[in-house]
Order: sequence, then C-alpha cells, then structure tokens
Amino acid sequence: MLTLHNWLSFYEKNYVCVGRVTGRFYGEDGLPTPALTQVEAAITRGLEANKLQLQEKQTFPPCNAEWSSARGSRLWCSQKSGGVSRDWIGVPRKLYKPGAKEPRCVCVRTTGPPSGQMPDSPPHRNRGDLDHPNLAEYTGCPPLAITCSFPL
Repeated sequence: MLTLHNWLSFYEKNYVCVGRVTGRFYGEDGLPTPALTQVEAAITRGLEANKLQLQEKQTFPPCNAEWSSARGSRLWCSQKSGGVSRDWIGVPRKLYKPGAKEPRCVCVRTTGPPSGQMPDSPPHRNRGDLDHPNLAEYTGCPPLAITCSFPL
C-alpha cells in the first residue's frame, strides 16, 4: 500500500488533476467509494507502522556484521552502525520481535535511563536499555563487549 501511496504522491506533485475515473475508487458522482476509504485507512496504518519502525531503529540500531570462511562471524557496534548516527556505541544483543522467526542483532545503549522512561518513573539503574525484556546476550560474548566474534 505504501508503494501505491508513494506513486500517488509523485503524480500529485508533478501533474495537474483533470478528473477522476469512475470505478472502484470513485463513483459516477465523483465521490470516493468505501473501497477508497479502506485503502486510505490501510495507507495510514502503513505510515504509522513505518514511523514506529524508524523509532525502534533509533532505540535499537542494527549491528554491523561480517563473515569470512577464515575467521567466522563478527558482530560489532559503532556510533554509526546500522546507518544510525548517535552519541553512544552500545553492545550487540539479540532482539526478539513478536511474530519474527529469528532475532536480529541490535546495538543497545548501556548507560542512562531506559529509552522512553517517563520523568516521574522510579529511579533507574543506569543500565540504558540492557534490561529490555525482548533482548538477550550472545552466548560466548562478554556482556559489555562492543564486538562479538564467533570463530568457525
């Protein structure tokens, strides 16, 4: 649906509307049909989901990753890992998302209050987001290491 929305936005910016085609989305009177209302609602939901996904990417940016047949896998965090610039580095963690088959590697802030903590919340333990319930450490990786290596 969002691809359709992007296409429509392009045409609205670059072309002058000269009318509407009678059919599924507009009646003979030129008014929107219930089908158009449903599509617009789906687009709104998609835009909201994108917004939430971008917010989550700011909180839990993707890890950097590499693999070689000689050294195996390596995951690490930097101030720009996952294409997200920030003032902290973080540590690699597995993020489990409801409905996802596999966790994904994210960089997690290790100091300060948890993300989204309200000002009137109880005092925090200065552990950033390390205590988030959907996170897990990588086996064999020190808890505060910014790089995790998994040799073959």
